[in-house]
Amino acid sequence: MCTLVMLRRPDHAWPLVVGANRDEMIDRPAAPPARHWPDRPEVVAGRDLLAGGSWLGLNDWGVVAAVLNRHGSLGPEAGLRSRGELVLEALDHADAADAATALAHLDPASYRSFNLIVADNRDAFWLRHADTGVIELYPIKRGLSLIAAGDLDDFATPRLAFALIPFTAAPAPDEAGSWRAWEALLSDDRPPQGGPREAALRFRTGRGYGTVSSALVALPAAPGEERPVFRYAQWLPQPAPWCDVAG
Repeated sequence: MCTLVMLRRPDHAWPLVVGANRDEMIDRPAAPPARHWPDRPEVVAGRDLLAGGSWLGLNDWGVVAAVLNRHGSLGPEAGLRSRGELVLEALDHADAADAATALAHLDPASYRSFNLIVADNRDAFWLRHADTGVIELYPIKRGLSLIAAGDLDDFATPRLAFALIPFTAAPAPDEAGSWRAWEALLSDDRPPQGGPREAALRFRTGRGYGTVSSALVALPAAPGEERPVFRYAQWLPQPAPWCDVAG
């Protein structure tokens, strides 16, 4: 159950901030975000070394894309395409609205269920594939939104309910270098009092599954004046501290 937190402030100097924790089988190999694809030199994203796609990335035009599995759909299925391809296909576009419209017309029968987030500094969209026979496309509201393996802002999910309070209370990121509060929240491995450890933002189970990495992306309103922020931390199988992703 990956978790993604998004703050949209269209009139702010930093109109989009995204924080994400990737939960996966710990032994599934992956590479940190970089320019891994020679045929997509404009894409900076983490690479799943098993299927070749990504879970979260950014392109040089300022589009961010992230994919999350829905409940009961962990792992690949024979005969279906990898959901990691969706991130790369979204990042082929220079505009989030164009990317979301194009991907909403894909054949849902080709993929296991997913939540796909596509955004830039103007717009943000949630593409919902819940085995209904269509890929549903929704704009994402201004303000704070959270999503995991269910629907957007589904606060019946313990982790989202638990995360909402500290993210609402945390200082809103304002400028490059002030993202540390969100990094601390994404790094937090403390579950709610009396709650399951899987309700923590970062966790590990005895079944070889857990939060393998975290990422933070912030997009400026004026790309010519400010560079995007892309920060990454590896937790499992070996920890590495938060660092800037090389552009």
